[in-house]
Amino acid sequence: MEGKVKSNRKIQICRASGQRLREAAEIVETVDRLMDHREWFVAESLEEFERWMKQGKGILYLAVDADTGEAGGMFFAVIPGMDPENLGYDIGMEETELDQVALMDTAAVLPGFRGYNLQYRMMQAAEQDLQKMGYRYLMCTVHPENRFSRENVKRQGYRKVMTKEKYGGYLRDIWLKELK
Repeated sequence: MEGKVKSNRKIQICRASGQRLREAAEIVETVDRLMDHREWFVAESLEEFERWMKQGKGILYLAVDADTGEAGGMFFAVIPGMDPENLGYDIGMEETELDQVALMDTAAVLPGFRGYNLQYRMMQAAEQDLQKMGYRYLMCTVHPENRFSRENVKRQGYRKVMTKEKYGGYLRDIWLKELK
């Protein structure tokens, strides 16, 4: 049966501790393995997520079935500061603005959990938290042909700033949202 068949799941979005990173990384690995367009998704490793969390610069969100506790989606935000991975460098931001950037880094939803707007909902939960924390700029990358993610970020008020090679030669659109 195709994974996009929707049941009547009640799904909650929750901020999760680093203790659930392995579970989140397994979601990423599964989604990566099932991708029709492999170049659309560059999967982060568990070690990369752990690195950000240990530095206090990673925030994990999970989409969890309220009845079973099963996680079917994950979202990871990064607070890069002056790290070279800060997308603000790519678009020529002033040095004083770089500390106000948060990266909407990785979103992955298992096939059985699709159809619930989970990428959108997880990004919105992260955005609310990041805004409370004082971040002004949210940035992300999307493969130019990935209409699903592109429409998701457009619907949330992001604007495309540029297209360039990232992540070892993959073409990406860089998107920016300025919080009020």
